[in-house]
Amino acid sequence: MTLTGEREAWGQSVDGHVATEYGQYADTDHVFVETPSIAGTVSNPTAGWSVGGHYLVDVVSAASVDIVSTASRAWHEVRQEGSVEGAYKPKTFGVQAHAAVSDEPDYLSLSAGAAMTQDLWNKNLTWLLGYAYGHDVAGRTGTPFSVFSHAIGRHAIDGVLTLVMSPTTVGSLIGDLVLENGDQSKPYRYIPLFAPGTSVPNGASIGQVNSLRATARPLEQLPLSRQRYGLTMRLAHRFSHATLRLDERLYVDSWTMKATTTDARYLVDLGPRVETGPHARLHAQTAVDFWQRMYTFGPGFEVPALRTGDREIGPLVNVTGGWTVRFGIGSDATPTSWVLGFDLNVTSTQYLDDLYVTARTSVLGGVTLETDL
Repeated sequence: MTLTGEREAWGQSVDGHVATEYGQYADTDHVFVETPSIAGTVSNPTAGWSVGGHYLVDVVSAASVDIVSTASRAWHEVRQEGSVEGAYKPKTFGVQAHAAVSDEPDYLSLSAGAAMTQDLWNKNLTWLLGYAYGHDVAGRTGTPFSVFSHAIGRHAIDGVLTLVMSPTTVGSLIGDLVLENGDQSKPYRYIPLFAPGTSVPNGASIGQVNSLRATARPLEQLPLSRQRYGLTMRLAHRFSHATLRLDERLYVDSWTMKATTTDARYLVDLGPRVETGPHARLHAQTAVDFWQRMYTFGPGFEVPALRTGDREIGPLVNVTGGWTVRFGIGSDATPTSWVLGFDLNVTSTQYLDDLYVTARTSVLGGVTLETDL
């Protein structure tokens, strides 16, 4: 059968969507990332099925303060990630499945999951319940996993309720639970130790730390399990010529970290071919319970059982501001059959209790090209 014949047999309702994106990230801690990616989806709305996948590459170059403080050279790394997904929902009840793999020189991540969903109240209320399992292996670059590795298991359960509140307003409530088991400690992260009574200021330089610390520098050691709990509330509203989306996420975990994240996007139609608007995000978090700016050794040079130098699990606040522009570059009849998009986001992060770094500014930009087939 020809392709045309197959399309006719499927009821002329097979749709395709392809998107390619190129992104760049840079920050004041000398980390640079380039990320090209491609994604595609084929679906049949009449039959209720869809399949899709994506592939991306992260090219990372870093000479951050964490690398310099250990007298290590700047490093370059490539990470590849791919995923496939499928869904089948012929009427009001449907199922979904997905699988993903991520590979880099010292880390391998595998995950797979499934979900079921159902429409109620004449499709005004939809529930979804999903489960996924992930298996990660962390090691050291140039060392086989059989010689050195840490295995990490991850169970994730998601529940979603989506309510059509009016013809122009949709609200969602999303709950997620993640159970992690395994050693997530970084095998390259060495922790400076200090004698009891030593005073080290917030944002102390590498030179200050080296002049005050003890000779011994043990590797990072994190707890061997972590339970994460998240609740997200989402509201989307369509005005006559604009779309507003608001997200609020609350988070807490067994390491006693608490966080709140507020995100807002507003896109305005400037005609049939152009939409543009701002993006704003505010995130604040407390530190994990074993966080210390400086760890001191105990009697007999006893090393603290738990210790970390990861400032991303310390107390911090970050603010993001950005802008999006999307151009429909298709034909006059279907101007959005091809869409060219540009995004630029700038984030300022304040680290409230940390060695080396008290603030960081990062820039993330991206170019996207999408088309419907």
